[in-house]
Amino acid sequence: MQAAPLDFSLKGKKLYFASDFHLGAPNETESKIREKRIIRWLDSISNDAAAIFLVGDIFDFWFEYGEVIPKGFIPFISKISQIREQGIPILFFTGNHDLWMKDYFTRELGIPVYHHPIVLSVEGKKILVGHGDGLGPGDNSYKFLKTVFTNPFANWLFRWLHPDLGVKLAKAWSSRSRITNMGKNENRFLNEDEWLWQYCKDLESRFHHDFYIFGHRHLPLELPVGEKSTYFNLGEWVSQNTYLEFDAAGGKLLTFEK
Repeated sequence: MQAAPLDFSLKGKKLYFASDFHLGAPNETESKIREKRIIRWLDSISNDAAAIFLVGDIFDFWFEYGEVIPKGFIPFISKISQIREQGIPILFFTGNHDLWMKDYFTRELGIPVYHHPIVLSVEGKKILVGHGDGLGPGDNSYKFLKTVFTNPFANWLFRWLHPDLGVKLAKAWSSRSRITNMGKNENRFLNEDEWLWQYCKDLESRFHHDFYIFGHRHLPLELPVGEKSTYFNLGEWVSQNTYLEFDAAGGKLLTFEK
């Protein structure tokens, strides 16, 4: 978490937050249909967007080799490039599926990539935003895996795999994920056991934020955190198409193309 908040002035416009597109999953056909829908959404918001926040797991798998990036996603990348050329800031966050993003988007498109939650200052409101993986109590098996996946030596070893093999292995691993196994009902509301909600309440007891915005849970949520704070979870785009629109009055969860 950074000490100095990033300051955004709305000037009558809005901030947009979305996460968990999982482009590439569960197969190429369904992913391309979703990609077109996401592009329609980006077109629909670009005229009144002060900034767009893509809050992790945008890709179901992403790994940047020295001279290679994963094949595909050209329409989506072209669209966000076009939006950047219009002068609209886009901020990328890594999630647990695309945590190997490095500097490709920053160098080529001028899109900063954040690997941890950051603080925003918007019209006098303090907002904490991040993907949310590895935060809060529990989920110890994933937290262990994340330390392995982000280990520089493990990354170095993976880079020595031919990209065809590396991507194939990663897709096989991804096929076990929640987003590709929605029928297991792992995205039900957990009441007081919602670990990101617990994380927000614990942090709020020490540092006040007006809003907490996370992805990862694949469940759109708007929940109170203390008396003067709200936690939003952004949901996902495989079946829900939910996003957060934030203006001077606050935030609201919306659904694109119900």
